[in-house]
Amino acid sequence: MPTYTVYAPPPRQGETASAPERFVFVRDGFHIWALLLTPFWLLRYRLWLAFAVYAVFSIVLAIVLRRIGAGGAVQFICGVIVSLLVALEGASLRRRKLAWKRWSTLGFVVGEDVETAEHRFFAEWSKKAAARAAAAPPPAPPAAPPMPRATPAIIGLFPEAGAPR
Repeated sequence: MPTYTVYAPPPRQGETASAPERFVFVRDGFHIWALLLTPFWLLRYRLWLAFAVYAVFSIVLAIVLRRIGAGGAVQFICGVIVSLLVALEGASLRRRKLAWKRWSTLGFVVGEDVETAEHRFFAEWSKKAAARAAAAPPPAPPAAPPMPRATPAIIGLFPEAGAPR
């Protein structure tokens, strides 16, 4: 079963916590679309830096392979290997991007698909939120205003400060 990592964006101005509808679920594992349509997959998830590195690396690799006289089959296999690397590490690329943007990791969830993972995550998340709310101590009563400082009557052997003994 696929494993998903759940991320929450930083709260917007005026928010104390991120809205749950903005959470992102990143599936771990192999991404077939990243293998078949690598540049489009990178652009779909807005992995601009990874796309730039992929484009530059692919162009340089093609130039180097042509210079050394590699055949079309070798060039194709090298392109597939680069796409395979992106397909295997696509989730890591997405996680690094979210971490760079200061998204916080909320946890991991297992599910057949993203909808099942979302359902499981939010069911557990709401239970924990309800438990935290129930376990929170009641608010403290407001503090009493300070009493005016009166000179207390001194009881003892020396009723006045500085008086002889």
